[in-house]
Amino acid sequence: MNTLVVGVAECRVTNNPQSVLVTYALGSCIAVIVHDPVARVGGLLHFMLPDSSLDRAKAEQNPFLFADTGIPRLLQSACEAGAERRRMIVTAAGGAQLLDNDGFFNVGKRNCLAMRKVLWEANIALYAEHTGGMESRTVRLEVATGRVFVRNAGQPQEDLLAPSLEAGIA
Repeated sequence: MNTLVVGVAECRVTNNPQSVLVTYALGSCIAVIVHDPVARVGGLLHFMLPDSSLDRAKAEQNPFLFADTGIPRLLQSACEAGAERRRMIVTAAGGAQLLDNDGFFNVGKRNCLAMRKVLWEANIALYAEHTGGMESRTVRLEVATGRVFVRNAGQPQEDLLAPSLEAGIA
C-alpha cells in the first residue's frame, strides 16, 4: 500500500489502485474526494477558503487554496488520469465550526456552500458528505475500493459510503 498525504491547500490524484489518499486535521477546510470505480482513479483536494476573489494573486500561485479554483482542477486532473466525469463518485468531509464559537466568520459553512455551488455548476452530484459540526476530521480514500473513511477527533473511524455499499447502490 502506498499512502499519499494531502496537506492543506494541496491536491493529489492517482490511478494506482494500491494507493491510499489521506488528509489530516480538517477543521473548517474541506476535503473533496473523487473516485472513478471503473478507471480506479482517485483524487483528494484539501481546500481552505471558499472564493478566490479574496486574493487573486494567491489563487494564481496556488489554486488548491480555494474551492472555486481547486475543485475544477481536481476534476480536470482526475480526467487526465483516466477518470470519466459521468462515473465519478464525489464525496466531501470537513467544514467544521472551529475557533469561531460565535459564528462570526462561518468559514466552514461558507466552504460548504462554495463547494456545493462549484459542483452544481460542473453538473456533478455530491454522493455523500460528512460536513459541519465542531470537530476536526481525518479522511482517507482507498483507491482500489473507492471506500472513504472519516474519523472525527477522538472517535472511531466511519465508512462514509457503507450505507450505499450495503444497499448495493455504489
